[in-house]
Amino acid sequence: MDTNLPESWRRHLAAELDAPWFRQLSEFVDAERAAGPVYPPAGEEFTALRLTPYDKVRVLILGQDPYHGPGQAHGLAFSVRPGVRPPPSLANIFKELKSEIGCTPPGHGSLEHWAKQGVLLLNAVLTVRDGEPNSHKGRGWERFTDAVIRAVAAKTDPVVFVLWGGYAAKKEALIGPPHFIHKSAHPSPLSASRGFFGSTPFTIINRELERTGNAPIDWCLPRL
Repeated sequence: MDTNLPESWRRHLAAELDAPWFRQLSEFVDAERAAGPVYPPAGEEFTALRLTPYDKVRVLILGQDPYHGPGQAHGLAFSVRPGVRPPPSLANIFKELKSEIGCTPPGHGSLEHWAKQGVLLLNAVLTVRDGEPNSHKGRGWERFTDAVIRAVAAKTDPVVFVLWGGYAAKKEALIGPPHFIHKSAHPSPLSASRGFFGSTPFTIINRELERTGNAPIDWCLPRL
């Protein structure tokens, strides 16, 4: 597994990248790829870290597991490649964006526009076997991504952490002052109507960014 991370992240994650357990994780992922399709494709496991350097992180949105269908996952939580139909959770995010701040769905599901503005779109697990959600859970990714969350939480400049759903909410223990935590239901079809729709996450995030002297995020995705 290619672990050529940007230097800004490598400085903060060196202890994890050099640890025996991370080498075991890397060997597991390589073996899984040798046995069959694994998503995202090799070399894209760390897209979120590559698109959003450590010193640029202003918002962290935490997902759980990559999409497990062909051509969907590309290393950003909730995002899919251009040309791929947005899965249900992402479609619900677009519905909230439309009702909350009037963003017209862009005709694609790529969230790179957010990542390049300092929104770290981090999944807790960074790979998955084709057609088997959570198939790489408990193999070591959570230990690595917890280290990413701790590294962001160590920043002295305030960051907005977005924890959608019960799984993400458990990570609150890793975060402390001076950061802001926004929690709500997950945007999946099972829970979106029970606290995600109407929770105004994008307004809340921008309000908090502006309160701490940061520029707001342009949430409306451009057409490609």
